[in-house]
Amino acid sequence: MAKRKNKPKSPNQLANNPKARHDYNISDTYEAGIELTGTEIKSVRAGKINLKDGFARVRNGEVWLENVHISPYEQGNQFNHDPLRNRKLLLHKKEINKLAGIAQDKGITIVPLKVYLKHGFAKVLIGVGQGKKLYDKRETLKRKDQDREIARAMKNRY
Repeated sequence: MAKRKNKPKSPNQLANNPKARHDYNISDTYEAGIELTGTEIKSVRAGKINLKDGFARVRNGEVWLENVHISPYEQGNQFNHDPLRNRKLLLHKKEINKLAGIAQDKGITIVPLKVYLKHGFAKVLIGVGQGKKLYDKRETLKRKDQDREIARAMKNRY
């Protein structure tokens, strides 16, 4: 069977991070805007964004998205951006305070789940998650395989 790439499900969705749901138990999700420069938004709209190793951190009452790679815009010449620079996330003050309280707990991480366009603006869905142990990951994969087998058997039955 050919390996499938993780393609976005909807036309407005630009990138997703399936590894986040595999590595973390996501409890809460928040929608945040991203502060981007001119060439960055053009690259994001072209789908040149990688969320794989990204995470968010609360610093000085602001939430920052770190380690997310946005490729330089091809027609950007000297105005291009640094691909791995930290980007500010735009949230309400109440949400930032709540995230700051949650993120202080040990083992809690804020990870980006997907990036999409909403009314022309780039949004990122961030999730508050606790890291899974190796045996939890195996259990999840086993359950997924069992569900797939059941669905296949039901499909063949009818």
